[in-house]
Amino acid sequence: MNNRIDLSKYNIRSDLIIDEVDDEKLLKAKKSKKDDVIVSSIELKENELEGKKKGTYITIEFTDITNYEDREKVGEVFTKELKKMLKKIKIEDNDECLIIGLGNEKSTADALGPNVVDKVLITRHLFELNTNHKEGLRSVSAFSPDVMGNTGIETSDIILSLVKEIKPKFIVIIDSLASSSINRLNKTIQMTDSGIHPGSGIGNYRKEISSDLLGIPVIAIGVPTVVNSAIIVRDTIDYLIKHISYLKNNYSKSKLTYTKIDDYKSKISDSNLTEEEKKEILGMIGELSDSETYQLITEVLDSINYNLIVTNTEIDFLINKLSEVIANSLNNSLHRQISHY
Repeated sequence: MNNRIDLSKYNIRSDLIIDEVDDEKLLKAKKSKKDDVIVSSIELKENELEGKKKGTYITIEFTDITNYEDREKVGEVFTKELKKMLKKIKIEDNDECLIIGLGNEKSTADALGPNVVDKVLITRHLFELNTNHKEGLRSVSAFSPDVMGNTGIETSDIILSLVKEIKPKFIVIIDSLASSSINRLNKTIQMTDSGIHPGSGIGNYRKEISSDLLGIPVIAIGVPTVVNSAIIVRDTIDYLIKHISYLKNNYSKSKLTYTKIDDYKSKISDSNLTEEEKKEILGMIGELSDSETYQLITEVLDSINYNLIVTNTEIDFLINKLSEVIANSLNNSLHRQISHY
């Protein structure tokens, strides 16, 4: 197809479709906004984006999740989008759900899935035991299969066995993702009905988990919790250029422009140097495009085994809060009886 986007030459490690759309500028996302929460929706066609399956991709971006008000706001937006997706894939109110929390709970950045499973409302046993349960609750079960390195079993095989045994109508999978942008680290939730490849963002490709494999609808929910070192270096160079440009244009107005000020990132976001200025300051590197700069940095760091996978210093706190938002939104979306956070 003439409109197919080939990302293989860039070697960019990201599970987020919004990263690739932003980089390529070829696919258009429908966007809406509630305060500082941005929702992007992409309907991907077959073979339209290299390495991504067709389906609906919803991306929710936010600036903070560390306080109650922001968590509630993000949760409300996420719940609304999740309910819309359930309706789109024709899930009925009483259809049984299986929630899968992918990841390794012993590795904090990879523990989002198990943490969500610990917080969701489990009800299947009430239905199985004929226990009196409130009207408006759905039969929900949950399981964290751990990672193949600990079990020796392919995760998709475990899930397929569960599906054959308990026969849910649909599955919701939660996993930690990788991003190609520092800005989206722990500040983005992606939801898709196309399934998931566990570990693909860090180059650890496992078998696909999707409706094609399981025979039932699959909704995959993920948050980018890691980036590799090459991305950090590339973004640092980009911010360095913006910083120098901002100083050049504002230094005569105030000699304090370079000091730490509130919302500095937004102030420099539109700043940039000319191609000549980039070449003068950065030499040959200043002539490279963003993708070429990333490729060069990757080659250097890979050669010396320094292209590490890294995350925030406060990742344990963030994983706890992110799992709260996702679990509460799942409870609100799956059970008509529940309407609070």
